[in-house]
Amino acid sequence: MKKLIYKVLTFTLALLIYNLTFNIENCKSQWVQMPNGMGTGQYVFSLTTLGNNIFAGTLDSGVYISTNNGATWAQTGLNNRTVYSFAILGNNIFAGIEMDSLGSGGVYISTNNGTSWVQTSLINQTIWSFAILGNNIFAGTYSSGSYTGSVFLSTNNGTNWTQTTLSRVIYSLVAFENNIFAGTASWGVYRSANYGTNWTQMGFNYLHVYSLATMGNYIFAGLLQYGVYLSTNNGLNWIQTNMTDKDIRTLVTFGNNIFAGTSNYGVFFSSNNGTTWIEKNQGFNTISTVRALLITNGYVFAGTANQSIWRRSYDETIGVKNISTEIPNKYNLEQNYPNPFNPITIIKFDIPDLNSPLRRGAGGMMVLKVYDILGKEIETLVNEKLSPGTYEVTFNGSNYSSGIYFYKLTTDSFNETKRMLMIK
Repeated sequence: MKKLIYKVLTFTLALLIYNLTFNIENCKSQWVQMPNGMGTGQYVFSLTTLGNNIFAGTLDSGVYISTNNGATWAQTGLNNRTVYSFAILGNNIFAGIEMDSLGSGGVYISTNNGTSWVQTSLINQTIWSFAILGNNIFAGTYSSGSYTGSVFLSTNNGTNWTQTTLSRVIYSLVAFENNIFAGTASWGVYRSANYGTNWTQMGFNYLHVYSLATMGNYIFAGLLQYGVYLSTNNGLNWIQTNMTDKDIRTLVTFGNNIFAGTSNYGVFFSSNNGTTWIEKNQGFNTISTVRALLITNGYVFAGTANQSIWRRSYDETIGVKNISTEIPNKYNLEQNYPNPFNPITIIKFDIPDLNSPLRRGAGGMMVLKVYDILGKEIETLVNEKLSPGTYEVTFNGSNYSSGIYFYKLTTDSFNETKRMLMIK
């Protein structure tokens, strides 16, 4: 009897482990919370990576480190401060600290992966942002006592700092070619072409520019209340993207893709320089404020307000792409191509405009799933709200055997199924 009970318990445990593993693997197309070691309610302001290590800057709890892609976290030697920003120069990590009630803040440096930290000579300032240009480190500051700030420059790895001529509260910094751009509180964007000796205002007067990012020849600016803007001429002119009405807290680019973290609306993604944005919030318990984004080791990491850190597969996140600026007049699910395929194929589909006389679009929930020959669901390729347009998504069948498969597009007023053949 004891042997029978033991065998049943062993089988049950094995089945539980298998199901947990299966569920984790199938969560790669959505956000998964990764709080082990820091708790589920942490407020994360900043993220960076050095080698195989990921660092997170938090509210009042200092810097955490993960050596296993976010699976577990441990506090570093800087463990009781609010960390708004990071910079990496060589093997050194710079942390931007909030000025506390005693007037202590500024820039800390670690030369041993966060084991120990040393305060640099830039003190008595809150450090909102960093930028690296060659061997020069720029720090954007804020002094709560006088509600002012500046950009400081160090040319010797943080040993000494020199204040530049820009006197503004600095939310964000980015290096672009030989220029430094500074996003400010209430005074828009400034640019310096001579390492901070002189600054020129480049637009957005009286607006808060909370985040800046570059991609190729483009500069993106994330504003509070006014969404994301794009400049294609070194900041001389700015064009508002189709993200128009949200508070942008952080921007990050990777390849030809840009991600935006927002206040209370989660994460959005664009593969066409902001012409269209796709909401990427599947898996979040509640749609939170996203203060930090990081793309590394095949994942997108999101640091949130009071919900700690979340992780999602990068390839799955960018899987659905808007490929046309023309708006279709009806729903359509195209035949995959190539077909037959081995093992990758592309599926296109159309979403009509709200005013289409033929079908009701609306940017409602779009669900695209793949089934095997027995009708068993094997993958969900799309499960999100999409604006009207033409999209494509890639199906990778490398984990499946040759045979006939079906893919089905479902919306609130349309569904269609097509067959495809994989031959290995």
